[in-house]
Amino acid sequence: MIYIAIVDDKKNIRTALKERLENSENYKVIFTAENGKVFLEKMMEARKLIMPDVILMDIDMPIMTGIEAIVEARDVYPNAKFLMLTIFDEDSKIFEAIKAGANGYLLKDEPLDKIKEAIRNLLDDEGAPMSPSIARKALNLLMSANIKSKETEAKLNSDDYNLSTREKEVLQHLVNGLEYKEIAEIIQTSPNTIRNQITKIYKKLHVTSKAQAIRKMINITSK
Repeated sequence: MIYIAIVDDKKNIRTALKERLENSENYKVIFTAENGKVFLEKMMEARKLIMPDVILMDIDMPIMTGIEAIVEARDVYPNAKFLMLTIFDEDSKIFEAIKAGANGYLLKDEPLDKIKEAIRNLLDDEGAPMSPSIARKALNLLMSANIKSKETEAKLNSDDYNLSTREKEVLQHLVNGLEYKEIAEIIQTSPNTIRNQITKIYKKLHVTSKAQAIRKMINITSK
């Protein structure tokens, strides 16, 4: 059974998403919350019984936003997976969510199958559920800060990650939002080789997903 928490200020969205998930096999919504403050209170209660495996978190909510809630929760509940499910695809919102520690970022208009796939990917550590458009916006955020590729490479070199030239190239393509197959075509190798290289990159960066890798890149390039 996969245990879910839903945090959204709109009751109709909470109710509809809860019903749709629970009509699917192996999903159980253990609680819903209308803002980040209530979410934190319910997490305190849940830890006495059963904790959610994945939290579907809205961003813009009264009293306490989803991003503020993640900042408060990430150290207290290190095993929790946060999947942003929001209408916002603004650069600033994406940046804030990644910096806060979100594990993935989907828009609310994604079909249920996509949301379920994202949940499974998070639990299986098979990368971060982040649409290519969102990943590209994360890169655009870096570029808007006038961070040139050579500067990024220099800062990567200054950190003790021991990335090879090819690994840096693959990482840059990954942050650009390209899929494994697209990266393989550019570098003229197989998707399986790219998958293996990305696994090595994650290990060197001490991350387990695309979202964490992008967050690491943002942290490196904003120093």
